[in-house]
Amino acid sequence: MRRKLPGDAPPSAAGAAGAGHPSSASAPSEADLAQLSAAIAAGEDLGPFVRRAFACGRPEPLLASLRAAARDREAEIEELCRAHFHDFIRAVDDLRSLLADADALKGSLSASHSALLSSAAPLLASLESFLAARSLAGNLSSALASSRRCVRLLALAARANAHLQAGNHGLYLALRAVDAIDRDLASGLEPLPLPTLRRMLLSVVPAVRAHAEREISREFSDWMVSIRAASRHLGQVAIGRSAAARQRQEELRSKHRPLEECVTLDDDGVGDLDDFAAAAATADAADGAAAASFDLTPLYRAMHIHQTLALGERFKKYYLENRKLQLTSDFDVIAATPFLESHQVFFSQIAGFFIVEDRVFRTGGGLTSRPDVDALWDAAVGKMVSVMEDNFSRMQTANHLLLITDYAALLSATMRRYGYPVGMLLDVLAKHRDKYHDLLLADCRRQVAEALAADKFDQMLMRKEYEYSMNVLAFGIQSSDITPAFPYVAPFSCTVPDICRIVRSFIEDSVSFMAHGGGGDTYAAVKKYLGRILSEVVDASIQKLVDSGSGLSVSQAMQVAANMSVMERACEFFTRHAAQLCGVPLRAVERGRRDFPLRRSRDAAEALLLRLLRAKADEFMRQSDGVNWMADDPPPGGNEYANEVIIYLETLTSTAQQILPLPVLRRVLVAVLAHVSERIVELFLNDSVKRFNANAVTGIDTDLKMFEAFAEGMSSLFVDSDQESVKNEMKAALVEARQLVNLLMSNSPETFLNPVIREKSYNKLDYRKVAIISEKFRDTSESYFSTFGTRGARQNPKKKSLDTLIKRLREAS
Repeated sequence: MRRKLPGDAPPSAAGAAGAGHPSSASAPSEADLAQLSAAIAAGEDLGPFVRRAFACGRPEPLLASLRAAARDREAEIEELCRAHFHDFIRAVDDLRSLLADADALKGSLSASHSALLSSAAPLLASLESFLAARSLAGNLSSALASSRRCVRLLALAARANAHLQAGNHGLYLALRAVDAIDRDLASGLEPLPLPTLRRMLLSVVPAVRAHAEREISREFSDWMVSIRAASRHLGQVAIGRSAAARQRQEELRSKHRPLEECVTLDDDGVGDLDDFAAAAATADAADGAAAASFDLTPLYRAMHIHQTLALGERFKKYYLENRKLQLTSDFDVIAATPFLESHQVFFSQIAGFFIVEDRVFRTGGGLTSRPDVDALWDAAVGKMVSVMEDNFSRMQTANHLLLITDYAALLSATMRRYGYPVGMLLDVLAKHRDKYHDLLLADCRRQVAEALAADKFDQMLMRKEYEYSMNVLAFGIQSSDITPAFPYVAPFSCTVPDICRIVRSFIEDSVSFMAHGGGGDTYAAVKKYLGRILSEVVDASIQKLVDSGSGLSVSQAMQVAANMSVMERACEFFTRHAAQLCGVPLRAVERGRRDFPLRRSRDAAEALLLRLLRAKADEFMRQSDGVNWMADDPPPGGNEYANEVIIYLETLTSTAQQILPLPVLRRVLVAVLAHVSERIVELFLNDSVKRFNANAVTGIDTDLKMFEAFAEGMSSLFVDSDQESVKNEMKAALVEARQLVNLLMSNSPETFLNPVIREKSYNKLDYRKVAIISEKFRDTSESYFSTFGTRGARQNPKKKSLDTLIKRLREAS
């Protein structure tokens, strides 16, 4: 017998399905029935088949299939039961025996349960008591934790209140306590059990923060006011210490100057700088102590409080804006008063301002940045540059310009030590270097003119040694290292030390300006301006005095010439003094020594002296009207004018050799003798002299011998020179007159026509002058030539020679 499958359907069911649904489109197909059977066999969900059948409106085929499947299942069950009937019987017997065992077990369990209940009742009571106690303990712990929390919050509030009562010094601690309260309230897992306390704390926390912000802002405002006043004092102290450091460096440099010539130094004068570095380090330490003298605690406190309040960036902006406003108001210091009076306050205020900013930048923990400080400094430098340029352009006094320049240079030195760039400030000072020296030259020109106008050009009398030291040794114009006896009469007038003081002051002012604000090579610039004052001021002023004459006498003109020789030594002192102040070795100065810068005024002074001496000689020569040109006998002691001139020259020489240098005296004497020679020749050429005889020539010869004797006597004064050459030079000054007299006294005057003889004996004579003078000598009557020969029929040879000379000279002319 074949076993039925779940998918098989009885034929009756299939036929009924086919009869009931003639349309194959509406009846389920064999494929659908196969799928249904497979689903039933697999135990799958039949819901989709049911929905589809009902959706089609014909569930009967489905129901029929399901009934057929059920019948098949029943048949299978029946077959299974038949196959396992004995097994079922045995299983039922086992179940029955098991049921009896279960009943016995149930009775045992019931007895055990009753025993357990009777024994567990006390434990349950204890457990209930434990649970109640544990609940109470939890409630107590929660209450204690809440109490401790409240106590802690109240303690923090009390601590904050105590810190607030302590003043601004406790603001930070108060804010820390308030922040702890705020964190507790914000981070608590449960709300505070006391709503009133919570509301109170929530209202107090922002109030405390607002109070702290107000108090610290008020303290910061007070600090801003106080630091402005302190900045001025701080700037003055810092600049004063820079001045002291500069003074110490100058003293060290002065101490090292004597060693400069004994140690190896470069040509630029740079020596051992250890002492200078030590001085600079001392100045830096002093400035550091000055910077530490002002209190930045309120600023730090304000910054810390604002950072605690999470307002750090806002405070930084607030601080920078207020400092900018303060700097702008500091610029207005010079608005109410003249810059000359307020420049120190102006520069000190700015210096103190940036000293404070430097310390805030270094210790403020990021309160300010380098670009912010640099921007403030650039604004301050721009203002200072514009103010100085404006005021410098209107200044007409060198001392005022030097005063401001010196203080500005000290400001630059002070700020350079704090790392601020000061190039623009130094450029402004260097830019007005020429103007400063022009004003200084104008002031010195006025002082020199006043000194020259006040001088009577008499030898200066010094009664005490300090006067000698002050007027002579101080300028190195002594002629000997031996201290003279007092009272001492100097070879110069009071103008010389006065001018030396003026020039020395000029050098010191120039060095001060150049060293601290002029920039560049100090010595080269000072040497340049020294040359200007000597040439444009001293030389020009003396030359103007000499050219104008100003009614100077011979003695005064001689004193002026003597002064110029002393000034030559003074000029060497000026150069050395400038080099010493600039730190340049003296041997470098010796190598670069220049010509005497006052040579024009020196030459003019000598020319004036010669002009006056020649005028005085002319005055005596005008007494030649008393010369007897037709004398019967020659004058035994020479003519009167010659005696007067020689006496005057001897007197003049005795005075001049005490004050005039020997080379100057030598040039003067030679020039005067040459002038006397010219005037003697002019005596013969004078129109008032119509004729002269041999006796007159003999008298002139005697005069010349007197002058030549004077020249020989004067040569003994010049012991430092070859006396023979001096004597020859002085006699050479009289050569023209001597050659003329020799020619007139010669027995053969016509030898003048011989070129060889003329070049040897008469080379200084002009043939035109000889012709004129010979005509006057020829015009004398025959009796006038009796001295040259006896009268006789034969013509006098000298007269014949003279006639020949005159004739030949006429032909030549």
